[in-house]
Amino acid sequence: MLSILIWLPIFAAIFIAVLPLNIPKDRIRLSALIFAGIVLFWNLFILLKFDISNPGMQFQEYLPWNKTLGLSYQLGVDGLSILMLVLNSLLTWIAIYSSSKETERPRLFYSMILLVSGGVAGAFLAENLLLFFLFYELELIPFYLLISIWGGEKRGYAGIKFLIYTAVSGALILATFLGMVWLSGSTNFAFDAVSTENLSIAKQIILLAGIVLGFGIKIPLIPFHTWLPDAYVEASAPIAILLGGVLAKLGTYGLLRFGLGMFPHAWSIIAPNLAIWGAVSAIYGAVIAIAQKDIKRMVAYSSIGHMGYVLLAAAASTPLALVGAVAQMFSHGIILAILFHLVGVVEAKVGTRELDKLNGLMSPIRGLPLISALLVLSGMASAGIPGLTGFIAEFIVFQGSFSVFPISTILCVVASGLTAVYFVILLNRTCFGRLDNLAYYPKVLWSEKIPALILAAFIIFLGVQPTWLVRWSESTTTTMVAAIPSLERTVISEVAVK
Repeated sequence: MLSILIWLPIFAAIFIAVLPLNIPKDRIRLSALIFAGIVLFWNLFILLKFDISNPGMQFQEYLPWNKTLGLSYQLGVDGLSILMLVLNSLLTWIAIYSSSKETERPRLFYSMILLVSGGVAGAFLAENLLLFFLFYELELIPFYLLISIWGGEKRGYAGIKFLIYTAVSGALILATFLGMVWLSGSTNFAFDAVSTENLSIAKQIILLAGIVLGFGIKIPLIPFHTWLPDAYVEASAPIAILLGGVLAKLGTYGLLRFGLGMFPHAWSIIAPNLAIWGAVSAIYGAVIAIAQKDIKRMVAYSSIGHMGYVLLAAAASTPLALVGAVAQMFSHGIILAILFHLVGVVEAKVGTRELDKLNGLMSPIRGLPLISALLVLSGMASAGIPGLTGFIAEFIVFQGSFSVFPISTILCVVASGLTAVYFVILLNRTCFGRLDNLAYYPKVLWSEKIPALILAAFIIFLGVQPTWLVRWSESTTTTMVAAIPSLERTVISEVAVK
């Protein structure tokens, strides 16, 4: 059942790559869209069959692979990964649908997107450390090609920078996984066969540092964030959707699954530092976003801040905070996706992303009133306005983290307020203001509006029905918190208050 989410996109990628050269571009795009749609519907079927009361792995699959290496094909899904799988398949479909029908080299383009989708799904489903690493690295070259071939003017530089940073991230993670198995004396890389409980605290902290640094680059957290603005800005809008909406979630998922999940003792010790790191990232991302003149770069920097909330929640490690972390990961994914899509539409119709050159897009004279209205809605969701999914996720994170790390939580609340500042700047200069000319921009087709309307529906629905956002992860996150020693949590609380 779960293997379909991995191998159908990979098979589709191979199928599209070998299509005859005389196949029209729109037929290639339609084929990719159909395959992505099948994966999405299968994902929703699994979601409906998912037992929210079961905190463990479900729909497990096991196949021996290489006993000498301790590598097995072992899959499973729990409350930590089920929403990430849905997010991956949804944004893959959105990215393919929103791509231009005139995309050059379409067979390679859509093959790379589908290959990324299969690799990301495999990473979320893997129950073996080496298997996770293989799928984690599978997206490296496809994303590099997607940025370097179909990106902007500085696409080569952005692609190389992304490649280097992501390669370092993978090297740190692989080294840590090997260290975990060797030091624990295990001969198997399966999650349930690797235990760090018998290791000294010093060894645990060293290994955990590798996990935090490796996944911190992927998220990314400061000061490992410098690849992000270049990659997000130079990538085309559909690829930016996948970079920010899906790829970054591999980093936060890795921190929760392997950091908190496998090093509960060491995690509780370094948690105060992680909370500070999350707060600093949140403030930094918001302040830098305010200074931007390019609206796509502004959205890119906003991602750093919102990922800081996830790190804060993971550090707090209360049941409510971890539910909020998962909710924030999903909410941020769909909010960032709609923002990048709308920015891409504005750039395509107006010909610029510069705040100093944009104004009055809300006016019917411009021809972009609905796009502007959706941009306002997206900005409100990102700023945490009540009634939208962004508010629900952030509120749960702050509510669950405040009792453990009050100062860091307050700083993140301030960062959330700064989010409203830079989105007010963005919306005021792009959607409103006096018209400097009466230019009527090209009409936005309904096919270009559909991705934003779908994502907007999710933002509104999950904002008024938050149960559908949080119910999937409650059992799993509660079990994860129970593994953290109560004495350690007490120490953390005392340190935070002092």
